[in-house]
Amino acid sequence: MTEEALLHGCLKNDASAQRELYNKYSSKMLAVCYRYAHNREDAEDMLQEGFIKVFLQIHTFENRGAFEGWVRRIIVHTCINILKKNKKFNDSVDIIHATGLQVREESIPAIVQAKQVVECIRLLPIGYRTVLNLYAIEGYSHREISKMLDIEESTSRSQYTRAKSMLEDILVKKRIMQKPKQEYDWLIAVNQR
Repeated sequence: MTEEALLHGCLKNDASAQRELYNKYSSKMLAVCYRYAHNREDAEDMLQEGFIKVFLQIHTFENRGAFEGWVRRIIVHTCINILKKNKKFNDSVDIIHATGLQVREESIPAIVQAKQVVECIRLLPIGYRTVLNLYAIEGYSHREISKMLDIEESTSRSQYTRAKSMLEDILVKKRIMQKPKQEYDWLIAVNQR
């Protein structure tokens, strides 16, 4: 079934089209949910609630941009709304299922495996983790993040800066990346004598 046929079927509430659409995108969207969830069950709940919203709002998709991107935005907003509603911030994430992570932030080395990055991101405080996910991975601007999280734009920027710094420290401590300028530390020490 083509994507157009799937959308048409979903608009008519055709259960087989909805099931096929879910099967097509659920694994990618589950990976998104894992970055925000407390555990596997919470990620699956977020995914289910997100897809309910997708099916309820599918009539609003205007064929501007990719349908997958539209679905992803709904899933991310669902995750954020659940976190805000429940105010349950736990750092545990089932790393085994966190695949398909694409990091656009240049300071995080490309050689780091997605699972290692997710493992390190989950060690961040929830505010830092959420802003880092939204900005560096999802690509939202600080203005958009401030509206989503009901915080000041400057708060989003400072949370991101702190999250990035803390993440780099974690990556260095876990020996996933080298400390920036580490090769020159001995030279600085010699020159300070």
